[in-house]
Amino acid sequence: MRKILKFTFTLLLCLLAMPMIARAADDVTFEAAVPMIVHRDQPFRIEFTLNAKPDDESFVPPTFEGFEVVAGPSVSQGQSIQIINGEMTKSVNYAITYVLIARAEGEQTIGEALIKVEGKSYATRPTPLEVRAGEESSSQQDGGRSQQRNETSVEERAVQQLGKDDLMLRLILSKSEAYKGEAVRAVVKLYSRVNVVGSEQMTLPTFNGFWTHQLETEQGPFRESYNGKVYEAFTLAEYLLYPQQGGVLTIEPAELTVVVQMFVKSNSPINHFFGNSHEVYNLRRKLTTPTVKLRIREFPQPVPASFTGAVGKFDMQARLQSSQIMTNSATNIICRISGRGNINLLQSPIVHLPQSFELYDVKSSEQIHTSQSGSTGYRQYDYPFIARAEGDYAIEPIEFTYFDPEAAKFVTLRSNPLDIKVLPDGSSQTAAQQGGLTGGVIKEDVRLLSNEIRFIKLGKSSMHRLQSVFLFSAGYFIVIAALVVVALAAYLFIRRRQRDSRNVVLMRGRRANKVAVQRFRKAKRYMEEQNRRAFYDEMLQALWGYASDKFNIPIADLTKESMRDYLSRRGSAELAREMTTIISECEEAQYSPVEVTTMDEQYARGIDIVSKIESIVKR
Repeated sequence: MRKILKFTFTLLLCLLAMPMIARAADDVTFEAAVPMIVHRDQPFRIEFTLNAKPDDESFVPPTFEGFEVVAGPSVSQGQSIQIINGEMTKSVNYAITYVLIARAEGEQTIGEALIKVEGKSYATRPTPLEVRAGEESSSQQDGGRSQQRNETSVEERAVQQLGKDDLMLRLILSKSEAYKGEAVRAVVKLYSRVNVVGSEQMTLPTFNGFWTHQLETEQGPFRESYNGKVYEAFTLAEYLLYPQQGGVLTIEPAELTVVVQMFVKSNSPINHFFGNSHEVYNLRRKLTTPTVKLRIREFPQPVPASFTGAVGKFDMQARLQSSQIMTNSATNIICRISGRGNINLLQSPIVHLPQSFELYDVKSSEQIHTSQSGSTGYRQYDYPFIARAEGDYAIEPIEFTYFDPEAAKFVTLRSNPLDIKVLPDGSSQTAAQQGGLTGGVIKEDVRLLSNEIRFIKLGKSSMHRLQSVFLFSAGYFIVIAALVVVALAAYLFIRRRQRDSRNVVLMRGRRANKVAVQRFRKAKRYMEEQNRRAFYDEMLQALWGYASDKFNIPIADLTKESMRDYLSRRGSAELAREMTTIISECEEAQYSPVEVTTMDEQYARGIDIVSKIESIVKR
């Protein structure tokens, strides 16, 4: 009985372990461990590690061009099984080791190695390394300075040992010239050839003159070559920059203080007596990036009237939700703009409707994916309207213009005319059908006829006037004059509304507050969810979009300076300072790891500044 229970328990354990082992086998990694710096004519070791059992005779080593193989391949294999809280994990360690000698100085590369696991191929990445002069020459050079080292402190010896190019902070741009609104990728990287154990006091650029979007990125380290030397590179921050003005824009330096662990030769005879000839010292170094300038090109002239700052490559689709509706019914025009570029900054195209149609607030939705290559996705705009009069109508084509930086020209997209048929609502026909009579007479009207029949009165009649005749009286002419005045006022109102509907500037100014309110509502939802980055991103889009629509400045030309100039001309210099301060604080809080201001405070200040500007501009 005991043997049966033992066998059953073992079988159950194996069955439970099988899917775990199979799942672990799916996560196969094949890597190469290569030193970053070696010396010429001195042996060094490289190791290829695999966390699974390879197929027989499937390993293909690199060509080792520029190196001499003095030992290897040496194969070692091991495996382990762990059971933690009832879960079994199995790991296999397979290592192939070579000992090489480099015969030439400079930058060299260990090529990729190949191996197969269950018929599937895996490869290591080509890994660069730096070959320096032999240790003898370097030790001879150091011998002349040994007396000087003995007379210096540990810190001074650490500073002397740290090379000029062993630590660098770089700001790398994907291009040196761009058009307004064209995405430029900026990466802040730390390059190191020594052991960095910590960092502090990091200050990133403010990117004045750009609309920025920070990317999620892998920090590293990565093995990279720069100026003929091999470094461990760490990605500190990565952005997509969208220039908002032409000319030469300057990106201020980034700053970072790093802590480097240095092994310095000891001067103490006690340390030498006990066999410890080195001391460990943590050295702090402040690094800065050089000031970087980016040349921003202006758009070619003339600029189409339908251009609102879209830069990239886009496609547009427009359709009616329903091509046949009843009078006084509502439907939507759906316009979707998709593609690659500054899609975050797109504005809704202007739609011209017939006079008898009433257009309501435009609603927008979006699905945008941002990566190192730029932003892709779509923005969809819904234009709800109500048709008040029956008939067949053709809505004017919708126009959308974008600038293609690769072709250096404007491209105008135009939809087909949107045909819609408006049918009568059928209220009178319905009433007649319910009564079962023709001519618009219903049964209730027939029952009233008996009450309105008057019998003929016999005898002499006595007739007298009950009231004065209204026709051609003073009241009659007053009513006629009032109707003429009302008709004239209605005519002027309709003409003015038609003229305003064609005035794109006026329409944008009127809808600026509505669009900003929608953005603020969305920002409030993010605030309640404690999503700081999304909240500040929505607040910035609300403030920039409101200023663009209200001041009639395209988003591509809108800057904090143009905002200040516009409000100052209106006699609102204080509002200008407050507006730019709120935008700067939101930009800083968007990517700051420390919350310097609360979302509630910025939300209230944003609504307040829009209300103040709205009252000033209306006056």
